[in-house]
Amino acid sequence: MPVRVVESNAPAQEVILGIDHHFRVAHFLPPARREDDMRHWSKFPSFAPLQGQVESDGGRQLDLSNYPYIFMRWKEQYFVNVGTDCGLTIAGFYYVCFSCSDGSISGFYYDPNSSPFQKLELKTVNEGRSGFSFSSYELQ
Repeated sequence: MPVRVVESNAPAQEVILGIDHHFRVAHFLPPARREDDMRHWSKFPSFAPLQGQVESDGGRQLDLSNYPYIFMRWKEQYFVNVGTDCGLTIAGFYYVCFSCSDGSISGFYYDPNSSPFQKLELKTVNEGRSGFSFSSYELQ
């Protein structure tokens, strides 16, 4: 069976660190409105202490280098082996939060033409001395 790949040319990810990379970025495709950004970021409990600063200046003055969470945007680049009638889309992107303490990742999909707040959760599995790994995932 031939491999069919649907591609996107948008950036694959962006890590939000504050000064150079902040919470409000209009160049990410599809561009989200300020209200969309705030609705999605505020879904993460770890965002609550930052919300006031982000609302005032987009988080440009925040130094998140030692914050226990890493906020990112993820953009899917392609689908493999999907038909044209599958109903899936890679037009949007994910608002993502990584917990530095337990390695868990949660995210919410944004596409103005899709159902809002589709959730992504990745939980680590403790492998003892081998560390942590992702052995399962859940898409909602």
